[in-house]
Amino acid sequence: MKQWPAAERPREKLLARGAAALSDAELLAILLQCGDAQRSAVDLARSLLLQFGGLAELLAADKQRFCACKGVGEVRYITLQAALELSQRHIAEGLRQQPVFTAAGQVSDFLAGQLRARRREVFMVLLLDSQHRLLEAVELFHGTVDSAAVHPREVVQLALQHNAAAVIVAHNHPSGVAEPSSADIAITARIEAALGLMEIALLDHFIVGKGVVTSLASRGLLSR
Repeated sequence: MKQWPAAERPREKLLARGAAALSDAELLAILLQCGDAQRSAVDLARSLLLQFGGLAELLAADKQRFCACKGVGEVRYITLQAALELSQRHIAEGLRQQPVFTAAGQVSDFLAGQLRARRREVFMVLLLDSQHRLLEAVELFHGTVDSAAVHPREVVQLALQHNAAAVIVAHNHPSGVAEPSSADIAITARIEAALGLMEIALLDHFIVGKGVVTSLASRGLLSR
């Protein structure tokens, strides 16, 4: 890439125009640092994005699957995972500093980053203080989300343990479809009722799909 015009080199382009001006492949190339014998870092990045079908699947890949790709290895896997974790911590830090509903986009981004690429269902609880700032995000259940798998009493116990004043729950649909099922609606009602007995508010239940995050509160499916 040293032979490219300066305006087309990812690092120089970032400095001149900002990170938002770069494509996914260009940003990824900066983290990869270099290509291989046949390809530039950008070409390698494009190849990886094509192989995995996009950035989300690439970053969600386990070490074995990632390192099986030509031109990458454990060091690059570690670099990408560290970058991903820093991004998630940055978003979470913002949610700890301001009420979540003044940063609705950040909540969706945080949940999408945590859950979108999971290959099985994960049920997450966001515990909030009296100002609706994030105290903690906890993965409480794994597996099929239904009335048998998700126990409202455990959500209540977790909220009490952290002295939470309010709660947001979320889970992913590995199918990619973010529409709430009848089971999703039923367990939401049970959790809301159980928390209500302790005077803890359930603010929302988000469902994370492929590129879409659905709010049950916005659908009128919570009683508040």
